[in-house]
Amino acid sequence: MVTLFQGEHIYFGAENHRQADVTVTLPEPGFFYKNVTLNLALGCPNGLCDHWDRYGTIGVVRWPGAEDEGFVEVARFITAYRLPGQWTIDVTDLQPLLAGERTFRVFIDTWVGPGHAQGDGWLVDARLDFEGGVPSPLPIAALPLWQQSFGAGDPGAPISAQVPVVTVMPPAEATSFRLRTAITGHGFGNTENCAEFCAKNHGFMINDVDPYSTLVWRDDCPETAVQDQFGTWQYPRAGWCPGADVIPWEVDVTPSITAGAPNTVMYALQSYENTCRPGLDVCKGCTAGMSCEDGHGQPYYYLSSVLIALKDP
Repeated sequence: MVTLFQGEHIYFGAENHRQADVTVTLPEPGFFYKNVTLNLALGCPNGLCDHWDRYGTIGVVRWPGAEDEGFVEVARFITAYRLPGQWTIDVTDLQPLLAGERTFRVFIDTWVGPGHAQGDGWLVDARLDFEGGVPSPLPIAALPLWQQSFGAGDPGAPISAQVPVVTVMPPAEATSFRLRTAITGHGFGNTENCAEFCAKNHGFMINDVDPYSTLVWRDDCPETAVQDQFGTWQYPRAGWCPGADVIPWEVDVTPSITAGAPNTVMYALQSYENTCRPGLDVCKGCTAGMSCEDGHGQPYYYLSSVLIALKDP
């Protein structure tokens, strides 16, 4: 067991402490474990949790202090409305990232802090548990593809221009491959009430020939989210629920990947135009009582993706 954060107060106020880093020593590289589990809990400072559902992420900072620090998401979560929550998340496939001395970062997109009328923020506890044994197959590399947000629905800002094609070189000894991806949609009041409340297909093209896609939609919130919280927590959403961890989309892409060689991976989103956006000559399609000019959130997505290379033991 390795503790990452213990009672870390995440808040915004006179000081911006929405993010915290910690450097820890994990098991040495080359050691494998049957299971690796992230145990994550959010508490309420002074009994006063943030009133709102907030985007949160925890992951590894590969090059702390560099211009591009190389943040790799290990888990994503959305806070509950006003209540604590806790989740147990399988991160066994990410073992190659979880070895040696590592800097971890937790971020919650909160805008409240001590003394605020809508809560004092959040307390974060996180630890990694390592279970002895050998996984089969062995995860020998975790190769980051994307860690970013991007806007949707504006033809002047196509997805292909925002999310670049990635070339990745997996190890030659790998015998199988998985894509582990988290996608969540945010912003509402737009055409089709996107991106928070609209279901869209998302996918990848590998080496220009092999497509993989999935419908990003989460309709199990009444069963999986923190129970009896405030707000609209029971509504389906694009890949998330208030008060729940984000479940990664995992897909076997072994037939499409060539070990020991360059491989290209391209992301794509189902065709969508938001006609409820500022600057249009004709504004139409707004939902939830919004208009083009009222400053509501335009549709956007958070995307993180890692290619896992595995080897038969």
